[in-house]
Amino acid sequence: MSYQVDEKGYYGEFGGAYIPEMLYPNVEELRSRYLKIMQEESFQKEFKDLLREYVGRPTPLYYAKRFSEKYGTKVYLKREDLCHTGAHKVNNTIGQILMAQKLGKKRIIAETGAGQHGVATATVCALMGMECIVYMGEIDIERQAPNVARMKMLGAKVVPAKSGSKTLKDATNEAIRDWINNPVDTHYIIGSVVGPHPYPDMVARFQSVISEEIKYQLKEKEGKEDPDYVVACVGGGSNAAGAYYHYLDNPKVGIIAVEAAGKGIDSGESAATSALGNAGIIHGSKTLLMQTGDGQITEPYSISAGLDYPGVGPMHANLFTSGRGEFISITDEAAMKAGLELAKLEGIIPAIETSHALAIFEDRKFKEDDIVVINLSGRGDKDLNTYIDYFNL
Repeated sequence: MSYQVDEKGYYGEFGGAYIPEMLYPNVEELRSRYLKIMQEESFQKEFKDLLREYVGRPTPLYYAKRFSEKYGTKVYLKREDLCHTGAHKVNNTIGQILMAQKLGKKRIIAETGAGQHGVATATVCALMGMECIVYMGEIDIERQAPNVARMKMLGAKVVPAKSGSKTLKDATNEAIRDWINNPVDTHYIIGSVVGPHPYPDMVARFQSVISEEIKYQLKEKEGKEDPDYVVACVGGGSNAAGAYYHYLDNPKVGIIAVEAAGKGIDSGESAATSALGNAGIIHGSKTLLMQTGDGQITEPYSISAGLDYPGVGPMHANLFTSGRGEFISITDEAAMKAGLELAKLEGIIPAIETSHALAIFEDRKFKEDDIVVINLSGRGDKDLNTYIDYFNL
């Protein structure tokens, strides 16, 4: 079986497009045209040129020598933190802004949690001279103040989401409401592999440049394209989808997805969807999400704004339920310690999202000759205040 999306927009039992009637024309226009547009030679040329000259790709695949020595295995870091704007998010926003132009859209909306997708969207809107509105939870606006300032400097309007938990889920709700009210001239740049088909597949395709590069970079360094394991943190899951993409149907490559356990899986303050979720509909697709017995969405919690989401993308839901992916949940405490450890061992301060992926080595053992690639999805500048407060730096 294939773990890629099928022609109906499903990954196994997950995916699809569960949307209000008013959004149908927008989503159907995108679904019927996205693959044709992406395959156009002129689109591919512009996309690749911008990734190279503007984003700074390819990003290095770095052998983390001291980290590897400590944990007794070969660890490579895919340095998405070195992308322009500081995270993998810009790979997708470059692709989607070009898509929006091809569709004749004039106005861009987006949602953001940690702010990295908001910054990446504001960046490409500035680049292309397009109007940009970013929805962000009120709590996230407070804890990610530097990114809010960056968005405003780039000319975006940042609109606070004041309902619910005032985090990523609620920002997404507000963005969808905007789209319903402005269906003709607006393109919604979703930041992760979530939402109605074709978004999960489209975002994964734009992010697949990550695993495309890993293959040839690993060939240069180790003489083979396939690592033993690819590891990534998963909230909605776009960085993970990009890192796994070219390995999904290769059973020789282990896939490890790391979620946020918050204060503990059973603490009531967690975002570990694989452990706590079951099938339901959120933001236009069928997937795994945390919900009460009567279907009300459970408020997620994580110290990391980018993992603070009650669901997971349908690709990852299928990887979990099929057993193709190994899912590990990491607490706030373990993630924070792992982030500080990488800083001291390798001179790299990771985003707290990535720190969750780095934390698995305390308990998950690997063989000495295993090659483990971790997608270092973002840099820690945006999280410095959280690190400072946590460690009393």
